[in-house]
Amino acid sequence: MRTLLLAATALTLGAADSSPSIHLNQLGFEPADAKTAIVQASGAPVEWAVVDAGGREVKRGRGQPYGDDPASGAKVQRIDFSDVRTAGEGYRIVVGDARSDPFAIRSRLYVPLAKDALAFFYHQRAGVPIEARVVGATWARPAGHPKEVAKCFAGKDERGIEWPGCAYALDVTGGWYDAGDHGKYVVNGGISLWTLLNARERHAAALAHARREFPEAGNAANDLLDEARYEMEFLLRMQIPDGVRTRVPAGAPRPARAGRPAWEREPADFAGIDAGGMAHQKVADRNWTGLPMPPQNDPEERLVYPPTTAATLNLAATAAQCARVWRGVDNAFAARCLAAAERAWKAAKRNPEVYATNSFTGSGGYGDGDVSDEFYWAAAELLATTGSAEYRDAVTASPHFRAELREPGWPSTATLGTITLALPGYVLPKVERARLRAAIVAAADRFLADERGNGYGIPYVASGYPWGSNSNLLNRAMLLGLAHDFTGEAKYRAGVVAAIDYVLGRNPLGRSYVSGYGARPMMNPHHRFWAHSLDAKLPGPPPGVLSGGPNSTAMSDDVARTMRGKCAPQTCWVDDIHAYSMNEVAINWNAPLFWVAAWLDS
Repeated sequence: MRTLLLAATALTLGAADSSPSIHLNQLGFEPADAKTAIVQASGAPVEWAVVDAGGREVKRGRGQPYGDDPASGAKVQRIDFSDVRTAGEGYRIVVGDARSDPFAIRSRLYVPLAKDALAFFYHQRAGVPIEARVVGATWARPAGHPKEVAKCFAGKDERGIEWPGCAYALDVTGGWYDAGDHGKYVVNGGISLWTLLNARERHAAALAHARREFPEAGNAANDLLDEARYEMEFLLRMQIPDGVRTRVPAGAPRPARAGRPAWEREPADFAGIDAGGMAHQKVADRNWTGLPMPPQNDPEERLVYPPTTAATLNLAATAAQCARVWRGVDNAFAARCLAAAERAWKAAKRNPEVYATNSFTGSGGYGDGDVSDEFYWAAAELLATTGSAEYRDAVTASPHFRAELREPGWPSTATLGTITLALPGYVLPKVERARLRAAIVAAADRFLADERGNGYGIPYVASGYPWGSNSNLLNRAMLLGLAHDFTGEAKYRAGVVAAIDYVLGRNPLGRSYVSGYGARPMMNPHHRFWAHSLDAKLPGPPPGVLSGGPNSTAMSDDVARTMRGKCAPQTCWVDDIHAYSMNEVAINWNAPLFWVAAWLDS
């Protein structure tokens, strides 16, 4: 082996570059995995080499020019060093005078990330103290909202529309804070909870990534299930008792105006409904709180907000999944979940057009004008749990049963139902299960084809990057992981690796979007407690927290507005606590991070 010497004159650099930028997964690579780095350089193929911690060359080659890359705003070349497999620490890639961040090659690389990504949910718990013995003194805090008995919102919303409220209060203690604020949402809680439980259903190995020191440690259930149950119990508390009638905006959403559905701004006509079995959309502060604001100091009145069909179907789906997962673990809890799921299904069928409105200050709307996907998802989960003909008929009659799949998200949940029905052991005929698996593989193939459409080689192409773009990519990675499970083909695992590579540093900013991981991790998320940049007495984020990532399409905060029109899509991001449209954190973003990290280890 010889020490590498490459002349900088071998490179033809872009006009704005004095040396190339080399971007890769700052954590490293498992020995047998695909290994790709990106170098920002134009012209002829660059000469590169991999060197070990002692500076000895172990591999050399030439870059693969991609050329202009609109997503990153740079000219790039790809470096493939997949056949470097010897375990070690401190490897680097060298191109001319430029050296990459050091990286490791080792097995079980993603174990710490999976554990920390899951521990995020404990940090986000409401209603209980976050204990120093679990998370360390830095991140310990008193309980936020420890006994939360909330009345319904009543009175005028921010547009002057009068809401009637209700005659009861609900104990909605517990659950996870959704994001950087203190709202707790049934819509968004649903997909987050489902993703954790699906990791358990897909492979029992996911259980190994729970921390053993969670407060429930020592009971009969694994800690992953304990964490999931903490949210499930909250969702169950959000269900309206039988016999309750209320007035809500009901009816089909009005036509869109100015690019946004009108139901986000103005509700349909109010109507009296039998609301028993429905779920309230959220519990949240009456008014927005400022930064910083540890949850135990929140001065605002807490309220539950009107029920919606989407929230009710999120409850139906996750409670049905709960009934399967806890069957044989805690049969009484499983039965309680199933009863709640079936009540919610009946309530949603009775009230199929009760939509959220974006008319309350102090919390996000999570409005969704098409709940056909939630009906399909809930029916699929209930079918998988019960085998009932009613749910089979609802599944097979849905257009989503045969539709082309896309990555899931809180407003587009149909793919979750298809994933459940494609897993082994459930009730569809073998030929139908095979068709659903083929649909997942076909979606994975489309995602892999997208790698050719961007210079950084990730399975995602978009003309603009949306709010929470990192979660879109990781939700795609889940489908790629399932395609690998179904086919055994290495290309799908390589696609998952490309997604996690991007999140951990193989991006044009050269940043790890995960706190505590990589040479330049995210440090200043939009969060009311992890707010060290505003108050030195408060901590920064614990390890394993995912930033929402680049956002070039909904740049609504003051920081993002100064960047609008000045950044390529993949570079519209800044590590700033005030940049909520780019650097917030959320349960539905960390859930696929856990799923993918646990999958990569399994």
